[in-house]
Amino acid sequence: MRVCTRRRSRTLRLWLLIVFLSLHLLVVSLVLSIYHTSCEPHSNLDIQTSFSFSAENSSAPTSTMAAAESHTQEVEVDGTADGLAKLEALYSHPLYNLPIPPLLDGDWLLKVRTEKKEKERSTKQWLSANEDGYDPIRWNASAETHPPWLRFHLGISRWQMYHHKDPNLSALTQQMASHRIVSAVQKSGGTQLKLVMSFPNYGQALFKPMKQERHEETNVNLYYFSDFERHNAEIAAFHLDRILGFRRVPPVVGRLINVIKEIKDITTDHKLVTTFFTSPVGNACFYGQCSYYCSTEHAICGRPLKVEGSMAAMLPDPSLAPRRSWRSPWRRSYSRSKLAQWETDSNYCDSIKKTPPYDRGTRLVDLIDMSILDFLMSNMDRHHYETFEKFGNDTFLVHLDNGRAFGRHSKDEPSILAPLVQCCRVRRSTLLRLRLLSLRSYRMSDVMRASLSKDPLAAVVPLLSEPHLSALDRRLETVIQTIQDCLQQHQYHSDVIYDDITDYPGA
Repeated sequence: MRVCTRRRSRTLRLWLLIVFLSLHLLVVSLVLSIYHTSCEPHSNLDIQTSFSFSAENSSAPTSTMAAAESHTQEVEVDGTADGLAKLEALYSHPLYNLPIPPLLDGDWLLKVRTEKKEKERSTKQWLSANEDGYDPIRWNASAETHPPWLRFHLGISRWQMYHHKDPNLSALTQQMASHRIVSAVQKSGGTQLKLVMSFPNYGQALFKPMKQERHEETNVNLYYFSDFERHNAEIAAFHLDRILGFRRVPPVVGRLINVIKEIKDITTDHKLVTTFFTSPVGNACFYGQCSYYCSTEHAICGRPLKVEGSMAAMLPDPSLAPRRSWRSPWRRSYSRSKLAQWETDSNYCDSIKKTPPYDRGTRLVDLIDMSILDFLMSNMDRHHYETFEKFGNDTFLVHLDNGRAFGRHSKDEPSILAPLVQCCRVRRSTLLRLRLLSLRSYRMSDVMRASLSKDPLAAVVPLLSEPHLSALDRRLETVIQTIQDCLQQHQYHSDVIYDDITDYPGA
């Protein structure tokens, strides 16, 4: 009996010893494995994995997080560089370098007189442009004597706000973004706060302050006529209009403004001064006087002194270049309960086509261009548009006041495309550019991201969030499909396509 007990005891001890040695060897192998791994250099994939883990575990080593952030920044830079290459290729494409009708003396908004021709002839001689509408003398010869503001005004012609080769644009936006402000007064009219900023060289810009963060969407319970006006929407509209090849939005750039030194201390607007106050956390604030959102509850506040805003180049004074305001035929009712006629009449466009100035020329397709722009940026607030009186009805439409665009990226508003859907008419040049922007090598979201990256405020936060950029690609597909549906509905191609580039090859 005792012998059996001893044998069992020895067997148990032997098994315990084997288990102990096995566990010991396992621990040693794990330690050696970890030590060996820590000595090896991390690959990019390892860094990305470490970054994902460190985001979840705040106790991760600081060096690993720094490496991950550096890698992420490199990826963003590469994406921007790729977008800039696409943007450059886009503007070099033949569709963005099309000749415009020859410009005569009366096709420039303002006239320029040269001393040479003044000496040669007793009568006044005025400059005309080259075949593509580019006049080097207008921009280059006057660069030393005329400030960018005046050169911008001199470049306005019957067919566009500025020329795609205009070297003055960069100088103009740089001055708006950095030059000293000598005066700031509130602009009369309108529903929300806007300021007219003046510069030492007599230039002026319209300032719209930041009221909404980039990532925020418009409240779904707000009507379109009660929405905020966003400064980044004004900036983005200028870039999108240029990418579409329209060039009908005046130049706009972002700027950080010191609300005390650059507004309160220099303004002569006594009513504006009375609205300044200091918030409970010490930020300098003001609210001005307007129909909507001008109260302490909706004040514009610095952080603590500076606030973002958009600076839009002012057009020539109406005394020099009068403008006419036109009520849009597809204007909304601006009522909570009523609908506009175009929303209930399926044959509405038939009557518009018979009504001047939409019964001839390019006015109708110009208006449809504007509706495409508005749909892409989800702007429901296009109640009027303007033209320069000098050019009569044969001229481009000025795309002003785009502050209520880019409010929602999660929802598209099909009714904005009503002019295109109901009239089934579009410029051939517009259609070809839209198709170009749908290609991977010129993808709209990529070139838009790259274009916006040049704005000074992009260094703070991207001017449009990625969901807004993705929405552009989605809406672009909708526009192209709408045109395709129109082509299928009509027997003749020419019934839908207005061929404004007859010499351009391709479909």
